[in-house]
Amino acid sequence: MTGSAGHRGPPRHAVDPGFAGLAAENRWLRSRLAQRHLLDLAAGILSAQMRLPPSEAAEYLTSLAQATGLSAADVAADIVNATDGDPRSAAHALPETGGHAVAHLAERRRTRRTAAQAETADTAGEAARTLLEGGLSELGADSLWLWEHTGPGCLRLTGYAGVGAAEAVVWQWIPPAAPEPFRSVLAEGTQVWLEHGPADGVRLPGPSDDAARALLPLTRRDRTVGIALVGWPGPTALDATARRSVAGLLEVAGTVLGIADSDRPALPALVDVLASLAHPAVLLRLLHGSGAAVAVEHVNDEAAAALDCAAPADVSSLARAFPQVHTELARLARRAVATTRVQQAARLPASARDGELPPLLDVRVLPFGEEHAVVLWHTDGAPGLAAARAVARLQSVAPFQDSLTGGDTVWAPQAYGILGRDRTEAPVPLSGLREVVHEDDADALADLLATLTERQTGAQTVLRIVLPDGTVRHVRVAAEPLIAKGTVTGFAGVYQDVSDSRRTEAALTATFDHLTALHDQSEVRHQLALQLQQAIVPEVPGLQELPGGLVVAARYRPAAEEYRVGGDWYDVLELPDGKVLVAVGDIAGHGIDSVTGMVALRNAQRALAFTGHSPRRLMSWLNEVTLRTGGGTTATAVCALYDPGDHGLLWSSAGHLPMLLLRDGRARLLDPPHDILLGAVSPFAYREQRIGLRAGDTLLLYTDGLVERRHAGLDEGLALFASEVERLADHEPDRLVDELLRTATGDTDDDTSIVAVLVRDEGAAR
Repeated sequence: MTGSAGHRGPPRHAVDPGFAGLAAENRWLRSRLAQRHLLDLAAGILSAQMRLPPSEAAEYLTSLAQATGLSAADVAADIVNATDGDPRSAAHALPETGGHAVAHLAERRRTRRTAAQAETADTAGEAARTLLEGGLSELGADSLWLWEHTGPGCLRLTGYAGVGAAEAVVWQWIPPAAPEPFRSVLAEGTQVWLEHGPADGVRLPGPSDDAARALLPLTRRDRTVGIALVGWPGPTALDATARRSVAGLLEVAGTVLGIADSDRPALPALVDVLASLAHPAVLLRLLHGSGAAVAVEHVNDEAAAALDCAAPADVSSLARAFPQVHTELARLARRAVATTRVQQAARLPASARDGELPPLLDVRVLPFGEEHAVVLWHTDGAPGLAAARAVARLQSVAPFQDSLTGGDTVWAPQAYGILGRDRTEAPVPLSGLREVVHEDDADALADLLATLTERQTGAQTVLRIVLPDGTVRHVRVAAEPLIAKGTVTGFAGVYQDVSDSRRTEAALTATFDHLTALHDQSEVRHQLALQLQQAIVPEVPGLQELPGGLVVAARYRPAAEEYRVGGDWYDVLELPDGKVLVAVGDIAGHGIDSVTGMVALRNAQRALAFTGHSPRRLMSWLNEVTLRTGGGTTATAVCALYDPGDHGLLWSSAGHLPMLLLRDGRARLLDPPHDILLGAVSPFAYREQRIGLRAGDTLLLYTDGLVERRHAGLDEGLALFASEVERLADHEPDRLVDELLRTATGDTDDDTSIVAVLVRDEGAAR
């Protein structure tokens, strides 16, 4: 077939069944279609001018290509470009042309190939992108608009390239009373070249008033059927050569105007979804290159009302829409797209005029593809979301909700027990706690209420509540304001009984005061280390039974060397959803700083576990906690969640030693995901693994003090540990951990923690 010589098949990766492979194959097929179109057009011209049958014209085209040493596509481009002369002489004359003429001829060939590709486009938008990327951008242009003449003086945008959807919406229709220069271009068919932008008072699409534009009539069969507008990023000199090139490229645009993309801007399905939302939403596009800006492509009606803008064009700039927080929103958008994860912020001010416009509450930034992100927010406080934020501050859950507009106060059942009230009594609003708060804490309650109502932000405090029998209970209160149209209408929050931890603190203080009074300072430090660890991470002296037939025993052994207070911790905790948290961790180093870091991580892990999220998410949060509160320290940890429903154990590890599974008398180390320590880098996405547990299985979690040896590798220590576990396989968990501590192979004198979890439920077989 004519012109087939030299054509290769689709690129090798076009056979890839994935999206990238299909996209590459599609581009190759479109290129072949455009080339086929150009060859057929040239053969048709030869057939008409030389009075040859189509088959002979095609053969003649091939012979011309062979005689001149050019590709069939280049010869076809020359023939189409020379329809006003002898096509054969144009082809034969090519080798004799001078350098400038050759360059000019090469430019005309490229223009003709681009035009052929645009003519075969499926839509006007695709044709616009082809013309811009394949030709106009070489002339410095950065945008192209194509309008179709649909009635008396009326123009409809059918294709565009290099501009955002928000700006396209503004210029979707140009009415009959169109301003100059649209009217003269449409009526008189003249070309308008504006090297320094339009005259004062004339508004045209473009980045600035002085940016160069060119308006050209689009014709079909000698009739003006539309207008094209080419834009440049700034003032640009457009000489005769540049003008001829622009006009030549746009000759074919008139033929594709009738196949518009849609009556709507890009990403129409997403725009429809945003339009259906009952709260504000904004579509952002991440620009690349110099400045790396973020543009607003679409705002829904709720966002337009919240931002007090009359039209999308009013907020096409992110900085204009959100002058006070555009930097933070741009950061969240880029992070969402880069990580393909939703980013969140509890509250952001609406603008520099914060107070006139409602703040952005419960902000979520969702990634959409490789260069778009959607920003969602509320202008009124959502009770569910506010309560979730408050719960995240605490380790246990007793939610409440107050109304300041005449509604009721609502308590969760746990709140009655925490505040020492009978279930038959009406719930007391937060402000009503003045009657039962210890007199010394009255100011703390007043400060909390002022923060919620005046500063309109969340807060927490600990109050001493005097119960009816005279006893005092320490209650932590965390709350968030509910805001409607800039006014606080109520609170959503949680109560937590922290009396036990306060008693622990008091016991620690008393222990320290007592021990420091002793004359033997060595004994003081030794006893302090021992009692400090036992107060914070108490042993489970007997067998603790938990849901799903779990039986747990845990032990802690302090460092052999005096004064070396370590950072080991462990935790076994039943969660509200019925699952069981099992965790072990080790803060790097020794001393009070390590213990402080251990307390922060253990308490944070307990609190975060109540969110119901998976171990990998909990580990990512713990990593952030370590980075922000650890003072540069690092830690290892393993976090596991056991589900009694399916007897599955889902777990994640941050550089910690592998757990050991004892099953049917055989010990096996569970190879963990090779993820980094806590506190090393931010952000980091931890992985997780799952294993099913059976009746009779015993799971062991431990720290390095149990197996590390000074003059041997860690693998040897782990092997000896596994062998010892097999020897003690018939022991109950409490005897097992005691024997393992007694016969431990580790000799680094480091502190050691170990937790044994036995699955006793005979129905657990998975």
